[in-house]
Amino acid sequence: MEANLYQTATRIPWNKGKPVGQKAPLCLKEIWAIRIRLQMEKRTRDLALFNLMIDAKLRGRDLPGLRVSDIAQGNRILPRAIGMQQKTKRPVQFETTEQTRTSLASWMEKAHLPGNLFLFASRITSSTRLSTRPYARIVESCVESIGLDPAAYGTHTMRRTKATLIYRKTKNLRAVQLLLGHAKLESTVRYLGIEVDDALEIAE
Repeated sequence: MEANLYQTATRIPWNKGKPVGQKAPLCLKEIWAIRIRLQMEKRTRDLALFNLMIDAKLRGRDLPGLRVSDIAQGNRILPRAIGMQQKTKRPVQFETTEQTRTSLASWMEKAHLPGNLFLFASRITSSTRLSTRPYARIVESCVESIGLDPAAYGTHTMRRTKATLIYRKTKNLRAVQLLLGHAKLESTVRYLGIEVDDALEIAE
């Protein structure tokens, strides 16, 4: 028992020495820099995944669960799609930009993906979705490729990026709340990291 108490007391936290709190969103310049880098390196899958990360605004546990049939009808990529949130059990709709549709079409053609398979499957078996850790490593690789510190960014960066850009341009909290699938406006305020008084004034 004494040994167990000692081990508990001396256990080192997993995040010791690492940045904590919300991960920074990407700016437009960084988004395009990553896209160009992925295109130059001919990383077809990662480019499609990166673009969809930005558009879908889904959590890291949700986006790898998308199947081809969720975003495409035959060879046509849908301009609007729906993803399911595991945390809230609520669906959230998102738009796919032309940039995203083009990269997804290229990936689907290259991978020969039928509609019942995961859009981004495990390297081990196509019947299994891409797991959380490989997904996070792709994000790290993307930000690191343009000289950003991967410790300051993560999978939540991708969820926050487009929402932050939309808010900065429109100041429309309600729209961002709907796009993120938040049940409460206060959650969106905290998520964007803005002052509560400013948020309430804008909302009114």
